[in-house]
Amino acid sequence: MDYGLLIIGFALLLISYLVGVKKQTWLLAGFNEKMIKDKSLLGTITGLLFFLPLGLLGIGNSLFDYAHEGIIFIIVMLTLLTVVYVLINRKLLK
Repeated sequence: MDYGLLIIGFALLLISYLVGVKKQTWLLAGFNEKMIKDKSLLGTITGLLFFLPLGLLGIGNSLFDYAHEGIIFIIVMLTLLTVVYVLINRKLLK
């Protein structure tokens, strides 16, 4: 059991809740607030499609030990990051 990854997973779930449900988009770094069309949709997309799977993946990865877990974790994380980045840039930027 990897306690560091477990703590990171729970921290990502907390951020997912704050961004996705409470719409605290100021927690997201790198976005120009003036360029976003719909801040509520930005919070929903990033909270539900980005932080939630990464938080659950981090918690699951910390609890279970399996072959090639580091490589699988990195591939899934990069895929999610790419999908969310493209979705935000195509749908939410002016």
